[in-house]
Amino acid sequence: MVAVIHVSRRFHNVLNYNEKKVSEQVAVCLEAANYPKNATDLSFSQKLKRLENQASLNERTKVNCIHISLNFEPSEQLSDSLLKDIAAEYMDKIGFAGQPYLLYRHNDAGHPHVHIVSTNIRNDGKRIELHNLGKNQSEKARKEIEMKYGLMRPEDSKNKQRYELNPVNVQKVLYGKAATKRAVTTVLNKVISEYKFSSLPELNAVLKQYNVAADRGTESSRVNQNNGLVYRILNERGEKVGVPIKASDFYNKPTLSFLQERFKINEPQKAIHKSRLKNAIDFALLKKDNQTLKSLVTALGRDGINVILRENEQGFIYGLTYVDHRTKCVFNGSDLGKSYSAKAIMERCSANQSQANKDTAKRNSERLPMDSVSGILIHELLRQEYTGDTMPFDLKKKRKKRKRISND
Repeated sequence: MVAVIHVSRRFHNVLNYNEKKVSEQVAVCLEAANYPKNATDLSFSQKLKRLENQASLNERTKVNCIHISLNFEPSEQLSDSLLKDIAAEYMDKIGFAGQPYLLYRHNDAGHPHVHIVSTNIRNDGKRIELHNLGKNQSEKARKEIEMKYGLMRPEDSKNKQRYELNPVNVQKVLYGKAATKRAVTTVLNKVISEYKFSSLPELNAVLKQYNVAADRGTESSRVNQNNGLVYRILNERGEKVGVPIKASDFYNKPTLSFLQERFKINEPQKAIHKSRLKNAIDFALLKKDNQTLKSLVTALGRDGINVILRENEQGFIYGLTYVDHRTKCVFNGSDLGKSYSAKAIMERCSANQSQANKDTAKRNSERLPMDSVSGILIHELLRQEYTGDTMPFDLKKKRKKRKRISND
């Protein structure tokens, strides 16, 4: 997670920037914290007035508006509720607990990010010190939140970018066909030329990470029946937005027939990189902290391997796809072998959890008294009959004082 902090003297300009994104349908106001109404029930002027009224409690402070963006790694899938929790914890940790703020989720870039608009003037008129806020409080808050939620650290992200694509910028994608085509072309040029995939789902496993999808439509659709293909932009929920573009409209013609030829070429080239991926998965599963599928996915992500979960409508995971950004290869789990399928991987994670529980139980048992000489001795010494209250009467009797013989 990367936090960027800006300060300003004009609430109107900052708020207008975010609200304009909302009107362009590339942002949404998730929350109006410490406001009298929900975000959906507030007008622009009401949102603005609340912040200006708070700031007016200290007219001597001119820089009273703070604008923060929290940026996350492109592969991280963060729900709106999770982003609200992260924003609330972040504001609390940097000393803004109880302050009114507006939280916006922006969808105009290839990575998840939110914007926070608030004021540093408290209810009592005192101001929150902004000097070195980013260097001190914000940096500490960032690290604590990353650890709690398992988020990618900036240093990990920098290493990852050595072998990962730049995410597609979908800004203004809803404006029309031309904008969508430019955004999709950027991704297709890189992915098709550099990555080795042998099926359309494998191609989409890569494209989806950059908000793009190759779409054949439903089986009854004209596109599907004519062996056609279109490309679509995806929003943060994986929903198709914007104008679909036919594959034949792109200059490099990434049509279905073209891709099918690529599948044949890529298949043997992928084979030589299987061992690297299998070893990475096996090594990650050796670590005791990888006891759940989520923790395994996080661990592989640090090694440049994205794991895409294939789920049905009920949320049941029926398949895994691995995207290795180092070798630029895409594999279905079952293609690597039975032990790398979704079912097998979840069983191996469960086995790790079971073993971890056994290890914990063993450590706890080792702390208990053993049936050894020392153990028995300790047990006996602690028995009730060895306490002072039950000491035999004879041992309790006071010794008689010996009479001193006088020399007189």
